[in-house]
Amino acid sequence: MSKQNYDALLAEIEAIPEAETKIPNMPIDKFSQEAANLEVWSKDDVAALTTVGVAQATFDSIIPKIDALRYAQSTWMKDRYSKEEARQEWDAESPVALELKNELEHAFRFAFRQRPDLLNKVKAIEEGSGNEDLIQDLSDLSVLGKANQPLLEAIALDVTKLDTAATMSSDMSALLAAMNGERAENNSAKTIRDKAYTLLKKAVDEIREAGKYVFWKNPDRLKGYYSQYRVMS
Repeated sequence: MSKQNYDALLAEIEAIPEAETKIPNMPIDKFSQEAANLEVWSKDDVAALTTVGVAQATFDSIIPKIDALRYAQSTWMKDRYSKEEARQEWDAESPVALELKNELEHAFRFAFRQRPDLLNKVKAIEEGSGNEDLIQDLSDLSVLGKANQPLLEAIALDVTKLDTAATMSSDMSALLAAMNGERAENNSAKTIRDKAYTLLKKAVDEIREAGKYVFWKNPDRLKGYYSQYRVMS
């Protein structure tokens, strides 16, 4: 049901302007549960609250909006964790990639010691730094090495490392893309989550404000219109 309500509300969620999008100020699971609790609590007060301007549609929208938010949260967390896993894999693999790069450059400088033209190419590869440069260097070293493989075989270099460098370059490129995606705060999954939260919060706030107004002298009913998380935190 969560996916169905998410799909049904997606256009409305996406239509929320960026300037009006709220960042959750409490855990989504707790906010969603409080919204569900409010929906149950307010059932006995619908007549009183509609009298002061809360539309029946606002009450009816709470559960579908909770479902949509929970689904959006799950989608973002799945995306987030997969990217976090990519970052962890990058951290584990990048030292290996750097070691291979350094080993190949060292071998190339010796193998090409009588070829200034090739040494200049190695020097150019060695310039630069950073993750993107590491990926490109592995690819460039593989290509340069294969084009001059006899010189490398003459110094007993294991030329299968040229294929390893090419494969590692491709794999590390994919990991870097995933890792960078995790660091982008405005990724689409998070934006949708925040907008789904905003949509539900608007309905929750409207009901709570009306409840506080109507029951300001009735503490037994008033208590249900406050966030227990915000009171206790």
